[in-house]
Amino acid sequence: MKAVFFKGSPPAGRDLLCNRASAAVTARMKALDWEVKAFNLAGMDIRACRGCFSCWVKTPGRCVIEDDQESILQATAAGERIVWLTPVTFGGYSPELKKALDRIIPISLPFFGKVRGETHHPLRYPLRRRLLVIGTQKREDAGSESIFRRLVERNAVNMGDAEAATMVFSGDLSLAEMEKRLGEEPFFRAVAP
Repeated sequence: MKAVFFKGSPPAGRDLLCNRASAAVTARMKALDWEVKAFNLAGMDIRACRGCFSCWVKTPGRCVIEDDQESILQATAAGERIVWLTPVTFGGYSPELKKALDRIIPISLPFFGKVRGETHHPLRYPLRRRLLVIGTQKREDAGSESIFRRLVERNAVNMGDAEAATMVFSGDLSLAEMEKRLGEEPFFRAVAP
């Protein structure tokens, strides 16, 4: 199984809960013997999207900005399982993850199609992906969690209507408890060839 792991935690390990969740996800994927391409986004040179759409019209499938995002795009295009990890920030993603996701547009085509009655861009590489987005919160916040889950649902549609799951770890959850919850998550179940 080819997996891509976007670690959207803040720089220098400032979010202990996010770090613990990262360790739990890494351990789970290793236990399943998945081929994982992990990206520690805070340590990467990823510049902001220019909104120029060159990735659609001038260099189809490639961003014209030369930075670390190209390796993320290549891994995402080939990934069967994608994990995004982020602190929940007012119901949204960390700046590190948001910046990387803003630059993921080259995996889409500049055409339109209908998905569940809505207009969206089809994927350039139509591999059926499964997406797991894990958020961390220092304390439970039902409002932020609800917004976060809705955001993930909408992003899954933009990722080609990927099958998506959302988990939120709150408080001072132990590594063992996180590993247990991840072990129960259908995302990590084996898929028949």
